[in-house]
Amino acid sequence: MIKISVRNLVEFILREGDIDNRISGGIEKDAMLQGSRIHRKIQRRMGSNYRAEVSLKIQTACEGFVLQVEGRADGIIEEEAGTTIDEIKGVLKELAHIEAPSNVHLAQAKCYAYIYAKQENLERISVQMTYCHMETEELKQFKQEFLFTDLEEWFQELVRRYEKWAKFQIEWKAKRNASIRDVEFPFEYREGQRNLVTSVYRTILRKKKLFIQAPTGVGKTMATVFPAVKAVGEGLGERIFYLTAKTITRTVAEQAFQTLKKQDLSFKVITLTAKEKICFCEEAVCNPDNCPYAKGHYDRVNDAVFDMIVNSDEMSREELERQAEKHKVCPFEMALDVSLWADAIICDYNYVFDPNAHLKRFFSEGNKGEYLFLIDEAHNLVERGREMYSAVLYKEEVLEMKKLVKSEDPGLAKRLEECNKQLLMLKRECENYQVLDSVSHIAVKLMNIMSALEEYLEIVQNEEKREQTLDFYFQVRDFLNIHDIMDENYVIYTELERDGRFKLKLLCVNPAVNLQTYLEQGNSTVFFSATLLPIHYYKKLLSVEKDDYAIYAESTFPKENRLLLLGTDVSTKYTMRSASMYDKFAQYILKVVEAKRGNYLIFFPSYRFMADVYECFQNEIQGRTDIECILQSQFMDESAREVFLETFEEERTTSLAGFCVMGGIFSEGIDLTEDRLIGAVIIGTGLPQVCNDREILRQYFDSRDMRGFDYAYLYPGMNKVLQSAGRVIRTEEDQGVIVLLDERFMGRQYREIFPREWEGYQTCRLENLNAHMEKFWEKIKN
Repeated sequence: MIKISVRNLVEFILREGDIDNRISGGIEKDAMLQGSRIHRKIQRRMGSNYRAEVSLKIQTACEGFVLQVEGRADGIIEEEAGTTIDEIKGVLKELAHIEAPSNVHLAQAKCYAYIYAKQENLERISVQMTYCHMETEELKQFKQEFLFTDLEEWFQELVRRYEKWAKFQIEWKAKRNASIRDVEFPFEYREGQRNLVTSVYRTILRKKKLFIQAPTGVGKTMATVFPAVKAVGEGLGERIFYLTAKTITRTVAEQAFQTLKKQDLSFKVITLTAKEKICFCEEAVCNPDNCPYAKGHYDRVNDAVFDMIVNSDEMSREELERQAEKHKVCPFEMALDVSLWADAIICDYNYVFDPNAHLKRFFSEGNKGEYLFLIDEAHNLVERGREMYSAVLYKEEVLEMKKLVKSEDPGLAKRLEECNKQLLMLKRECENYQVLDSVSHIAVKLMNIMSALEEYLEIVQNEEKREQTLDFYFQVRDFLNIHDIMDENYVIYTELERDGRFKLKLLCVNPAVNLQTYLEQGNSTVFFSATLLPIHYYKKLLSVEKDDYAIYAESTFPKENRLLLLGTDVSTKYTMRSASMYDKFAQYILKVVEAKRGNYLIFFPSYRFMADVYECFQNEIQGRTDIECILQSQFMDESAREVFLETFEEERTTSLAGFCVMGGIFSEGIDLTEDRLIGAVIIGTGLPQVCNDREILRQYFDSRDMRGFDYAYLYPGMNKVLQSAGRVIRTEEDQGVIVLLDERFMGRQYREIFPREWEGYQTCRLENLNAHMEKFWEKIKN
């Protein structure tokens, strides 16, 4: 049996026309998503003969299978005159502008009407489209009566058009599952790796969550991908989402699936690429006037997708682009449609978790998929989660918007001024930052503004003004969406920034509940990283469950291949910073680099600190030709990053010292194995700078007896240290030194977070550093 929702069926089969981001269709969709409260309000006032949220389903026999179409009708009205199916849509545009219901909306209602009429043996049935203005709650209704025979003919044609897709799905799954049975783990198990594989499989079997702390090199990717693929073959999941924050880890995941495919595995794998990167045009302007691929896209895209999934298992970016070019459709939108037929989707976190960017085709409200989530580099998800579920509104932007529309739309300008006045009152009460209990009064004003903005977008002619308005509209929408989901995991505060700008922020302190909204739509989740320490911190901020599993995978690397030194006579504390301290750090770096010719990365707490020490280091090596230096700049584009990394690949007769910033692009996700990197010097404990956001986090956790300093500063800081240190030993053959320079590393609270494989660290001072280095490299040589 194949199941599909009424909404997905009609939106998929009946879509047509252009991609056009200039029209308010996207905004209307947002209104519908916000409309559940309006639905309930309307349903309550409809009277006793109105039944709300009625579940309906029907099974239709197709060639070789049964198709079940299911959904919930907003309302069914039983009257003497007959039965009516009511479909409610919340909108922001003036109802006078809606002259007829949209085809897709009407088709949804017709599906429900057909199912109910068949169930109740009705000869005729009416369909009522109820459009409700989100702000005024004014209603506009369109009613139409249908004969059952006409509805049946229409519905059967709809099913017939979908039948080939369902048939393909059944045949493909049978082929895929048969191929999975013969797949075996492609390598000889490393020590502890079999245990990892077993743990992942058991977690999926029990529909639980698992946290894996596993050092680099133990083969985490294959140890999670392989059991997940096997689980899909045994019906424990229908699709794998491999989620990551970095492009390079996506490549590793792709390679893991390709390795399994060498065993004749039939498994469709797609990697989702950002719109800006895959767009055929110079600029991603999505409308039919600017882009030939947007014009008529929906008329052609289903044929393009079907052609691709039937004739090839290959879903690479190159293949997607070739297919999109062939059918003249948008490659980004086509990739999203193709993903519906993929067995594994490799993508950034935001495609699953971001309320504004997630894949609605998989994660719409009430959707339950048999998904398996593999979350790589999971330590990044805490901060990314906070960003995704927080929202900001600047007073200055409200004022700017008011000036922009004042001459054309005085009504909108008046609403913006009312909101500006409320923000001004909050500004007068705020010296630095101020925590608030509620901003519901501002949310009400913003709802009024949204409605007026929708009207303004209908009439504005100037393209630049339109774009500015649209940006502001989405900002307000995001703020209201976050305001809707706020709970005890949030802090509301205002802040007067250093540049004089005044902001109102809804800060998500603990993203676990919001993440759960999406994770519970799947079967099982595996979080894994080389740095999930301390595990209780990540469990608390990434999961709401109390019984999640956790395992610590032991390192398989020989301990004698690494020297870990703690320099105890230096500090990066603000009170200790001085020219002589910077000079001491420069001398430390020089001694490390001099001890053995090779490539080194030097990590700093900030660009400013790096610049000060770099200047001292240049003085130290003045006139020398045996040491080269490269420096990470603050705004590197992709090509500049590649040049930086390629420098480590070159053969040279000198030593190379790469100066970069902890927590930046070179401190995680890069793979410099063997002699391409033989040492890392890590300067400072990585603690985030003291700022209002961090202080609010600290106070929040302190108020709940949860060691606020550790949650706000220590754990995020030490994660950067661990990630930076993890660049050195990547394979069993790697050898190298890790030097941690800050007296604070000797503190108990820091050492508690050291991974097990750091046991056996040694302490040093500048005067005896040479002795430690010489002894280690001499031992390695022999």
